[in-house]
Formats: sequence, structure tokens, C-alpha cells
Amino acid sequence: MAFQLEEINIMAKHPQEFMAMADQRFDRRVEDAADAIIANRSRSPIVLLAGPSGSGKTTSSLKLREALLRKGIHTHTISMDDYFASRDPEHSPRTATGEYDLESPKCMDMELLHEHFVALSRGEQVLIPKFDFVRQMRDTSRCTPLRLGADEVAIYEGIHALNDDIGARHPEAFKIYLSARSNVLREGETVFKATWMRLTRRSVRDMNFRGTEVVNTFAMWDNVRRGERLYISPYKNRANLLFDSSLPYEVNVMTHYAKPLFDAIPRENIRRRDMLNMIDAFHLFTPIDPELVPVSSLLREFIGGGSYNAH
Repeated sequence: MAFQLEEINIMAKHPQEFMAMADQRFDRRVEDAADAIIANRSRSPIVLLAGPSGSGKTTSSLKLREALLRKGIHTHTISMDDYFASRDPEHSPRTATGEYDLESPKCMDMELLHEHFVALSRGEQVLIPKFDFVRQMRDTSRCTPLRLGADEVAIYEGIHALNDDIGARHPEAFKIYLSARSNVLREGETVFKATWMRLTRRSVRDMNFRGTEVVNTFAMWDNVRRGERLYISPYKNRANLLFDSSLPYEVNVMTHYAKPLFDAIPRENIRRRDMLNMIDAFHLFTPIDPELVPVSSLLREFIGGGSYNAH
């Protein structure tokens, strides 16, 4: 799917109607996903939700939980980040330059995930781990017990949820691949890439909520994209459902946040030149006041002020 710049800017003249229409379309896709999960429950109560950085996995999983609850299914949303293995300097995966490869699925405790999927499918209790990112180790004192009832499912959300080391071992689980996948076109030419949307989302989120300067987000982006190419994208076709999280109005909104951030990058920074096309592209979009963005919008995961408590 691709968005058309001319149509976007026409609709942006009536921003509230535009955003309501786009959000309703997104929510209908969530409803369809909930129906598919319910149809698969006789095979498995496990749902695997994967996608690259900046895809909106947190808000999407929470919206999915709401949709399932309306249909009588109680949902437990579990971050696969808590299944990271404690860092072992000797055995932890590393990049070609010798740094810790934090994007690698080998950082995950795939055996524990497998054991938990089997146990949950049998109606047995498991102890969901808690990972301490400050100490880079599992905190065994903060585990959460979980047993699934007859009308319950567990959504495991994480970038490696579809990796063959876990997904292929559980073909019965329902699998969703989520990503912002829609480019913006003008007369058949791409003027704003879907990957730019994800980078913008991450830059704004990191700056506002994680204390990370945009220049540092850019510095990490090459490695993030490397991890996607190696460890995430190759498995997207394993999904039962491909879910596009792009919103047609988001660039119009992000202009207020992203351009000042990008302009703050020092001119001597080696990545500034790579961003010039993105910076120029924001000028093509009719701005929409961020205050008008509905609190239930997925975009609130990145700009704040949302109703899903992503931060």
C-alpha cells in the first residue's frame, strides 16, 4: 500500500475528519486480526507479534487486547524483552567489529520461550521472567505467574517473535508481522519512505521519553537496520497476517517534531548528508497540529499524551 501526497494534503485541510477516518481504518484491521486470532484458538492460545523498531508494537498489542476483550477473550500481553538471557561476556553474540550484538536473536532465551509455550498450551502455570536492563541480567525475584484459562490468550510481542528458533517450533501459534510499510508517492515517485517514518517515530520518541539525542538515534540506526535485514525481515513471510501500521497523516504531524530535531544535528556529523532528503521532504506536507491527534492514535506512542500508557 502507498499513500498519495496530493490526497494527503487535501485531506489535511480537515485534519480531525482525516485522522478519524485513518484511525477507524486502522482499528478495523485490529478487529480483523482479533477475529483471526479467535479462529486459531482451537490450535493454540499463543500469539506472536513481531516487527522492526518504530512499528508501534506496544500500542497495537494493547488495541488488540481491547478488541479481543470485546469479543470475550481475555489477553495477557508479554514483552519478549523479558526473555533476554543474562549477558555473558564470553558467549554473548557480537558484531563483526567486536561489539555486543544486541539485535541478535541469540540474546534471547529461546529454550525458555519454547518451554513456556508448551506449558501454557497445556493449561499449566509458568513464571514469566523479568529482565533488568540496568544490570543486564534476569531478576529472578520479580517473576510473574501465568496460567491461561479457556477464554484467554497470550500475546508475545518482540522483534524476534517470528524467528525460526521459536516460531518454526510452534507452527500452531498465530503470527503477526507489524511494520510501517507504506511509502508516500507524488506522481509515481516516492517522496517519503516507510523506513523514514519509522526513523522519525523512533527519533521523536527517544528524544521525548528516553533522553536520547537524535544524533545518537541516527548513529544507532545503521545497526538497527542491519539487525532487521539479518534477523527480522527474513521471517516476515512466516506470519499469518501482515499488518501495516502506517498512518497517512503522521508525516503531517511529525513535521512539528522531527524537522527541528533533524536541523539540530551538527553540520559536521557524517550522517547529516544522508538525512537531507528526509528533511526536505517534510516541507511537502501540510502541517497538522499535534494537539489534534486523538489520544487513542497509535502515533501517540511516539509523541506522548496517549491513552495506552506506552511510556
